[in-house]
Amino acid sequence: MSTETIRNRYDFVLVFDVQDGNPNGDPDAGNLPRLDAETGQGIVTDVCLKRKVRNYVDLARRLPTGEPASGLDIFVREKAILNRHISAVYQNLGIDLEAAPKSEKDGKKRNTKGEGQGSEVEQARRRMCETYFDIRAFGAVMSTGANAGQVRGPVQMTFGRSVDPIVTLEHSITRMAVATEAEAEKQSGDNRTMGRKNTVPYGLYVAHGFVSAHLAAQTGFTEDDLGLVWEALVSMFEHDRSAARGMMSTRKLVIFRHDSALGNAPAHALFERVKVERRDPAKPARAFADYIVSIDRDALPQGVTVIEKP
Repeated sequence: MSTETIRNRYDFVLVFDVQDGNPNGDPDAGNLPRLDAETGQGIVTDVCLKRKVRNYVDLARRLPTGEPASGLDIFVREKAILNRHISAVYQNLGIDLEAAPKSEKDGKKRNTKGEGQGSEVEQARRRMCETYFDIRAFGAVMSTGANAGQVRGPVQMTFGRSVDPIVTLEHSITRMAVATEAEAEKQSGDNRTMGRKNTVPYGLYVAHGFVSAHLAAQTGFTEDDLGLVWEALVSMFEHDRSAARGMMSTRKLVIFRHDSALGNAPAHALFERVKVERRDPAKPARAFADYIVSIDRDALPQGVTVIEKP
């Protein structure tokens, strides 16, 4: 691997599945598995997938002290107050956001106390990219609070969509306890309470992704960072277990590497080379073995290489 900024374009196909779990609940629908109302296909949002990548990097690249490795901190994390991170970067740069800018090019006075302006914003943006892995990879809006501008990340993903329509099941579950004494009195000696759990018996999902060398140059996204993204996409479900998600696994990661920064073929033409088909369309799928995943490697466009993981 290398710490050099990537110079090649990449497109990739991520194939993952769920068994007896809810891969991505919809809060607007009582946390039911997300689906396309017209086709019945299941959906997993790009935000959900990026969250799992962030969580994997945060877990896998921590130092023995518990601190994140240099340059591999996570900006968007649970319960984070983002404006504090932006303000901390200005402090680290030695920029006093209450005083007048140091450079007259940035103005003789500060237009808004506590907010960066002019070249200060660009300095903060660069330092945020250096510090936080997810900003280098996915970008971020940091124009709130002290203001570190906006970053468009080189790694972008589509929604995951199931190959076939999914069936959502609702299960009644029983809790053999109550939380308060008042609840216990209402139950007349029987502490059982009822609840609901929604699952998908089985679903095989496909998501697509893109890595831009030009945007990588703007954020400092390196070959090492890219290798970490591939590692996370392959292993992220192994460290994201919960009772709600059932059994989720990455089944295939197909990467198309271009020999140039602009690319040597349209992404959609490469994605069409990855086929996912049912072995027996007459039988409901309940395992990955019920599908065949094939890659058409014949007459690949010149300058495109296929990398298959795992």
